[in-house]
Amino acid sequence: MINSIVYIIVFSVSLIIGVFLNRFFLNRSNKFIVKKANKEAVRFASQSKPIFGGITFYSVFFVAMLSFMFISGFNNSVPKEYICLFITITMAFFMGLADDIISTPPIFKFIIQFAIAAIFIFSDIYIVISPYTILNYTITVLWVVGIMNSINMLDNMDSITNLTALGIIAGATVYSFLTNGVDLNFISFVTIASVGAMLSFLIYNWNPAKMYMGDSGSQFLGTLLAFIGILYLWNSVPIADYSYGYNTKQIIIVALAFVIPISDTTTVTINRLLKKKSPFVGGRDHTTHFLAYLGVHERWIAILYFSLTIGGNLIAYYLIGNKSEWNTNLFWLYTLIPFTIFILLYINTKITKPK
Repeated sequence: MINSIVYIIVFSVSLIIGVFLNRFFLNRSNKFIVKKANKEAVRFASQSKPIFGGITFYSVFFVAMLSFMFISGFNNSVPKEYICLFITITMAFFMGLADDIISTPPIFKFIIQFAIAAIFIFSDIYIVISPYTILNYTITVLWVVGIMNSINMLDNMDSITNLTALGIIAGATVYSFLTNGVDLNFISFVTIASVGAMLSFLIYNWNPAKMYMGDSGSQFLGTLLAFIGILYLWNSVPIADYSYGYNTKQIIIVALAFVIPISDTTTVTINRLLKKKSPFVGGRDHTTHFLAYLGVHERWIAILYFSLTIGGNLIAYYLIGNKSEWNTNLFWLYTLIPFTIFILLYINTKITKPK
């Protein structure tokens, strides 16, 4: 009961701090303004709006980490996951903030992202999908770098990235409480605080947005999602030596939970490569944009993507909790869900004309 009250307080305080910080920055934007340095960057709406969301995310995260240390006792040994998450989130945030302020070259981002993946592995936080360590490490690096860039690319329209990340993080938090109870642990502490921060940001990021999260926010969320994805999704299925059949279950679970960022990034990458363009150059050719060209309002696109994310996570956690034997028929059955979503979004980019 006491732990439940603590978590309610953490969520409430995070929400209040988030609202206060966002209002503070907006009301004093002339003194504390942070706007995108790269004004040529392509976004569906104006690039001139302030980008305080990432600062709010990191501020709430920092307070939550300190609060957990205070509550759990500073004399206790610090879990390696705590140190890993603090270091990597801090690196991601300041890397993104640097890009927001001075527009850093892409190679700088990749170096930091690879370093974050290396710290994950060094801290024994990596994907276990085979008995071969080098393969596990390689997939972990691809996952961390891929999801950080995917979340960054998805941040192209009001509320989309915030709501998508909110659905994934909230799903992991709820599942953790349902399966492990409400014992105090730092991962649940941080995810609850992050949910509060994202909800506070949604007030100002809902279409028409008053502010954006910037690269500091998308890189923050990308790192947190990569971390959660490994602990709660990839490694939710125990892989014994040579039990390769369950690898497909891992892949489907992740594809369901991350169906939106995976579908959008895959679509954009395919279309740009077919046009002999770099996938890493911005453009108004995302799945969100083509839905808008089709006539769907930005708010409904955000609601649609949030609903698909919630639905995908519900099915993913159902599969995690279902201990019945996994087989080829089930694999193809559940593959249909993320594949259908991807195909529908992709086809729309081919039949709808940009405006």
